Amino acid sequence: MGVTDVPQWLPSAFVRSVLAVGATAPREEIEETCSRLLARWQEPDRHFHNLKHLVDVLARVDELAEETHHPDVVRLATWYHGAVFSSTPSKAYSRSGGEDEVASAELATTELAALGVPEKVTARVAYLILNLKRHDADPRDIDALALCDADLAVLAADPQHYRSYRKAVREEYAHLPLRHYLEARMAIVTKLLARRQIFLSPLGEQWEDSARENLHAELERLRGELAVLGTPAPGDSVTEAEAAHGLVAAEAGPGKRVTAEAHPLVVRPHDLGPLSAATPASTAGRGPEAAPAAGTPVPGAGAAVVPARVVPSAVTPARAATPAETGRTPAEPVSSLEAMPDDLDQLAPRQLDDAPAARRAVAQSSRDRIEEAVRQARAERERSQRDRLAGMRAEREEAQAAFRERRQARSAPSPDTAEPDGDRPAAPPVAVPPQHGMEREPELLEPRRKRDKRPR
Repeated sequence: MGVTDVPQWLPSAFVRSVLAVGATAPREEIEETCSRLLARWQEPDRHFHNLKHLVDVLARVDELAEETHHPDVVRLATWYHGAVFSSTPSKAYSRSGGEDEVASAELATTELAALGVPEKVTARVAYLILNLKRHDADPRDIDALALCDADLAVLAADPQHYRSYRKAVREEYAHLPLRHYLEARMAIVTKLLARRQIFLSPLGEQWEDSARENLHAELERLRGELAVLGTPAPGDSVTEAEAAHGLVAAEAGPGKRVTAEAHPLVVRPHDLGPLSAATPASTAGRGPEAAPAAGTPVPGAGAAVVPARVVPSAVTPARAATPAETGRTPAEPVSSLEAMPDDLDQLAPRQLDDAPAARRAVAQSSRDRIEEAVRQARAERERSQRDRLAGMRAEREEAQAAFRERRQARSAPSPDTAEPDGDRPAAPPVAVPPQHGMEREPELLEPRRKRDKRPR
């Protein structure tokens, strides 16, 4: 999509969502913020993570909105989830390429706060964006589950659109060697297929089978292309290129995983309360903030706004766990290039042992709520149909009664010719004179006398 391809409804949708969560800024200021945000999504180096991707994810969020607690908060997180993007080699080889969720969360916090959005809401939006770094949200957070599934819904596209998706992603990293891209892409696909479930929300489960079919087909294609390239020469693999850029995978330890409980921006859905345009700005405390690094301004934030950097609390480097401690066999290091820290899954234990049970409980609760809404809608339709039929029946009976009254009025004798009550002798019949010459007198119809028939 180009500048002229922005759907007319898109800016209005952004304004509605911002006002729905309690913004106090004038509509013109909100529209100006939307224009800057749309310009970010139309940067020339975006081939897949562009305006079309934003529209697609918003459409998927609308499909899943029935099961979310605060749909407009999820929509705003969608608007900002990839607002900051980079595919430069330095970012790619440090595994922070593609959509920069941390910087995007900072931008959302800054711009939404400037529009008068309550502090709890901006923190919640930032937290939902940061959850996309793993696409592995807390199973009790239905809003985060819906956003993760909407972002990954492209994996369930039909084969033709999935081919276009793969081509567009490759174009974003066309400046990287083919082997590096293939190895990194294969790492991403392998990690996605290794998950028990790719889509975690109740309604998102409908995309599971199609996504796995596409990923399996892509994995076979990647293996074939790597086989054609042959064995890499020394220093030619993507992991060695990452090491040259200073990335050491072993630095990631179990203590580095940012969990929902530990993150300073965590705001549960029930903490937000009802959202409306009249909601006052919250005075609740906020997570730790720090000024942005020197030389890294946040574009589009406005000259009067000082960008604030909202980052997770610092974590000291942890010693890498040995195979004896983790009980896992060492695996060959792989890379994903993009900001997908699923690499830590092999080193970090699961946060919740009861995650599947909690996820099933959330799924069942959402299904029950959806089924109840469907039942109520069906009952309302049946009640409306019964009322409509009853009205039609009453109108028909009223029309029939009026028709009978008119017919009786026409058949009843007039008061002038009506006979008085009592017995009266019947009047003798009166002979009716002939009306025209064709009729004959009654006596002419008698047979002639025999004497008249004698010949003369």
